[in-house]
Amino acid sequence: MTVAFFDLDRTLLAVNSGTLWVRREVALGFLRKRDALRAALWLARYQLGFASAEKLVEDAVAQLAGSPAEPLRERTRRFFEAEVRPTYRPGGRQALEHHRQRGDRVVMLTSSTNYLAELVADELGLDEILCNTLEVGPDGRHTGRVVGRVCFGAGKLPYAQDAAQKHGVALEACTFYTDSFSDLPVLERVGRPVAVNPDPRLRRQAGRRGWTVTDWGEPQAGGARGEVA
Repeated sequence: MTVAFFDLDRTLLAVNSGTLWVRREVALGFLRKRDALRAALWLARYQLGFASAEKLVEDAVAQLAGSPAEPLRERTRRFFEAEVRPTYRPGGRQALEHHRQRGDRVVMLTSSTNYLAELVADELGLDEILCNTLEVGPDGRHTGRVVGRVCFGAGKLPYAQDAAQKHGVALEACTFYTDSFSDLPVLERVGRPVAVNPDPRLRRQAGRRGWTVTDWGEPQAGGARGEVA
């Protein structure tokens, strides 16, 4: 038994759920356009190497301070059903089944919040979730912090290491599926890195390093179906 780690956005899903969420929140009036623009600028700065991933996530979560948790959970559930559920990549389902048949643990490793990650994990039958868990105080309101470390970019590596150790396997024996160059620190440490529908920077890295590159297809009927890497 080993552990197979799966990224969520643009890997198991064919979309970036964060982008869809921001658009929906603006449309519903829960997020101001200027706040959405600020988040987009922060993300652009991060992608260009001018901002830290930790700061990006911490600033976004800090804006939730004092807000009640249950309404956000409920909005996330409605968002999941309307916009996320139809976007699973067919090849992702195949890969999950492949690892289950091998007796591996299938674990989501994502920068998404626990509210969305839990819904996806329940539907896909994942064994474990490693994500950004929003801290909620005894009053049922968000504190504006995440529980533990930020799970984003290089911050995903300690999560993967702890999970592998907990299950008694070497990280070098594990697999990680992701689309994103930002996940390079984990890809470099696992024994089987797989680039799924990768972004341009990850595609170049995978080509140079001889990593597997695979296409898990699109969710639309009749679209290309990805093969298990």
